[in-house]
Amino acid sequence: MKYVRFRDPAGAVRRGEYETGTVHFANESYDLEDDAIDVLAPCDPSKIVCIGRNYADHADEMGSDVPDRPLVFLKGPNAVASHGDTVTVPAGKDRIDYEAELGVVIGEQCRHVPEDRAMEVVEGFTCVNDISNRDDQRQEQNWIRGKAFDGAAPLGPVLATPDEVPADASVQSRVNGERKQDGSREQLIFPIPELIAEITTYMTLERGDVIATGTPEGVGPLSDGDTVEIEVEGVGTLEHTVRIP
Repeated sequence: MKYVRFRDPAGAVRRGEYETGTVHFANESYDLEDDAIDVLAPCDPSKIVCIGRNYADHADEMGSDVPDRPLVFLKGPNAVASHGDTVTVPAGKDRIDYEAELGVVIGEQCRHVPEDRAMEVVEGFTCVNDISNRDDQRQEQNWIRGKAFDGAAPLGPVLATPDEVPADASVQSRVNGERKQDGSREQLIFPIPELIAEITTYMTLERGDVIATGTPEGVGPLSDGDTVEIEVEGVGTLEHTVRIP
């Protein structure tokens, strides 16, 4: 099953079932691309927990070692953007990058979750673009300026239940129609159950929180006006544009 969170023509926020480009809620049906509705991020996270260097090839392209435990950083709710948005990134930077990622949406409040029960707290999966301001990221350790600016985490377009997403689901990015990244869920250094167990050792995850599981190799810079597509097999394609002031 796939779900879309949207604002209906009356302005109410709804969650409907998605089927072949159409969103169904109660007795109404809407075209996903219809201007009558606004597609929202598929959840309303209190935080986005991001994992760095979780693909060996990406660590190599960044000139970094593979970490011996998950490398964790946070993005706040201010970073959330939605399918179809125009994301305005910080001005005056030499390099703003795209990063295609599989997002894990948490379905219940949880803490100290063992690996063998981790998937019980997962509501589903979505697409994430971990937009990164490399100028400031290189100058700080906590990556707030580099990773947590407004709009730095487009999510969507749907939430797909776990049965929809294969264990070897592909994770891809395209910029202006040109494929840039092509990885797989099975290439994760730290798989999803291990990530959930590690994160919940230190913090409580709330319903709607997102874990961004890391990006495959092929990251690169964005330019003003670019259209970015993030595709996860079994989820669909998140699309947004970029504005550089």
